Amino acid sequence: MRGTTAAGAASPRVMVETLAVFYAAGTVLGVLIALEADLDTARRVVAAVAVAVGTVGTAVLLLVRDRVPRRLLDGLVALATVVVGVGVLVPPQPATAVAVAWLASLAVVDACYFFTPRAARAHLVLAAVCSNGALLLRGDVAVWTVLALDCVLVALAVVTRRLAARASGADLDPLTGLPNRRSLDDRLQQLVRGDRVVSVALLDLDHFKEINDTAGHEAGDRVLLRVAEEPRRVLPPGAVLARQGGDEFALLLPDLTGPEAVVVVWRVCDALAGIGLSCGVAQYEPGESVAQLVRRADGALYAAKAAGRGRVELATAVRA
Repeated sequence: MRGTTAAGAASPRVMVETLAVFYAAGTVLGVLIALEADLDTARRVVAAVAVAVGTVGTAVLLLVRDRVPRRLLDGLVALATVVVGVGVLVPPQPATAVAVAWLASLAVVDACYFFTPRAARAHLVLAAVCSNGALLLRGDVAVWTVLALDCVLVALAVVTRRLAARASGADLDPLTGLPNRRSLDDRLQQLVRGDRVVSVALLDLDHFKEINDTAGHEAGDRVLLRVAEEPRRVLPPGAVLARQGGDEFALLLPDLTGPEAVVVVWRVCDALAGIGLSCGVAQYEPGESVAQLVRRADGALYAAKAAGRGRVELATAVRA
């Protein structure tokens, strides 16, 4: 939905794989620290636990990939940041401790690229608190070194947000801020490769040209913005509303069958009272291409228009 992430069109798989790199880097660093000969037993146990957390986290992320819930990703970034803070206390040498603290920068980059501004700020604060607190608690790292780390964390946050915003612009509709056709196609490709249950709905505004002709294009833009904003409260988690172009929108509904998707689309129509919508819904069938799926939804859309508009039609299944 509009404004959800800095990299609005980034697929969950990309987010998961990026976080897996973060966990893998922490695991490698943990192994190197654990191999130090002058670690006492307590510190060696802490290093072993950190390595175990990193190894399990990396494996789980790579195995489940785009099936990881968004909130869990947020929690995993926070967990990694806390583990970094604990890891700072393990090495006897202050230089190694500072190297561990730099891992917090990966959490900042990850959060600032993929999460909402509010979540990104929260992760930046958490990274600073964990790394600063641990370094100062050690007592052998200069305050100026800690402040230098903070400067780099803030700089990375600012630059990453700007780069993410620039990158996402190519995948967002400039008027509504919704994902565009390319972004939706990329997400849909990810889902069908996993053979998940997923349905697609195409929503077309009835008599939209008349609005532009009689009330002007500004009035038409206001209608498009309503369609982009108001359905949020009735859409299930994971749903993606996109603008296909002109007066046509698309709705991606993971984990919903065709009949379930029809119910959701009717809710969208009710939420947009006063705006006429004709809608076609199709459920993905194993082995079907994205183009075939969208073509069936488009056929259902035309059936809705032919039946008098203001309707939601479900596409028939592909016959073997």
